[in-house]
Amino acid sequence: MSSLSRWPAGRQLSAAAAGQLAALGTVGVAAGLGPVGWSAGLACAAGGGLALRQVVRRSGAATLGPAGLVTLARALLVACVAALVAEGLLAGVLLGDGLDPRATALLVGLASVALLLDAVDGRVARRTGTSTALGARFDMETDAVLLLVLSAHVAVALGPWVLAIGLMRYAFVAAAVATPWLRGALPARLSAKTVAALQGVVLVVAASGLLPQVAAAALVGTALGLLTWSFARDVVLLWRTARPVPRPEAPPVRIPHPRPPAADPRPSGLRR
Repeated sequence: MSSLSRWPAGRQLSAAAAGQLAALGTVGVAAGLGPVGWSAGLACAAGGGLALRQVVRRSGAATLGPAGLVTLARALLVACVAALVAEGLLAGVLLGDGLDPRATALLVGLASVALLLDAVDGRVARRTGTSTALGARFDMETDAVLLLVLSAHVAVALGPWVLAIGLMRYAFVAAAVATPWLRGALPARLSAKTVAALQGVVLVVAASGLLPQVAAAALVGTALGLLTWSFARDVVLLWRTARPVPRPEAPPVRIPHPRPPAADPRPSGLRR
């Protein structure tokens, strides 16, 4: 990992593309992926890879660094999860079946590893002193795609309302395009990070099929409520920050009018 982290960014991304093909091939053999699953996995990997190359080129980063490589490994896993989810959507929506238990176990396992690595890349960045805006953005986008594909998988069993978990951030970004004050900076909050991490855990538990449908729906609904509260709080904070703070009006300055000179009490002349 240490030597790989010093490779140029372009070489790292090329190696990641080769690793992605190997990972999808392994998943394809283990789960019996069809054309839909393969297409979804390759599209997710290609789209993410091209976007990352452009961002790296614009930022001028020489290398992704050790934390970026951890996030890159997570992105490879997310593409494999997307392939399995697409295969499950085909089986569940069009054919009336679902993923077989072997494919479901593989999906849950890959998603769980991706969630565990989410807790690793931040620590690696802090310990190595390689925290960058590029790395934070890459990590956030990887999380967003994972939540989107997991919510699509769980929505087959629980209903389309689950998609709100995966689509909420993208709706926020779309609203920020038309509403400039939504683009403001937000303070780092432990509660927001906790709620975001909870979404992935809850979706993986629901995807495993270990809970009864009613319990899974209650769990996912609670997570969605917390996510809605977190986004609503951010919107309110950005709105308050963007509003101009009214300054207290200064009291009016009273300018005294000039008074006429007082009459001299002394007589102006002698009396005779």
